[in-house]
Amino acid sequence: MNPAEAHILKQPEPYKSIFLHLQVLIEHTLPEADLLFKWHMPCYYIGKRPMCYINQSKDYVDVGFWHSAHLSKKWDDYLITENRKVVKSLRYKTIEDINDTVFISILKEVEGLKEKGFYKKS
Repeated sequence: MNPAEAHILKQPEPYKSIFLHLQVLIEHTLPEADLLFKWHMPCYYIGKRPMCYINQSKDYVDVGFWHSAHLSKKWDDYLITENRKVVKSLRYKTIEDINDTVFISILKEVEGLKEKGFYKKS
């Protein structure tokens, strides 16, 4: 078991169930993605490019996307910036909060952006 998987399994409920559900969605949608343990949290990479991270913070699970500057505006109602310059994230307090369709659509869009930089150049 890699360190990222061990980290996920050590989470208290309901966070562990949220992590596991997100892990299934990510690995089904992006089968070429590798689960790595970076910055003390599970991160998914395709090759050398980071796609997203999963982190438990306060009372929610945060799924952050580094390439969020390039995402369609249609996701603005779902993504949270909270004073971050680059990363936007989805936040879940319960497993029922996860909208699989939205999550998978964002993952697919992020995958198409993997060759772009983190910042959007004007």
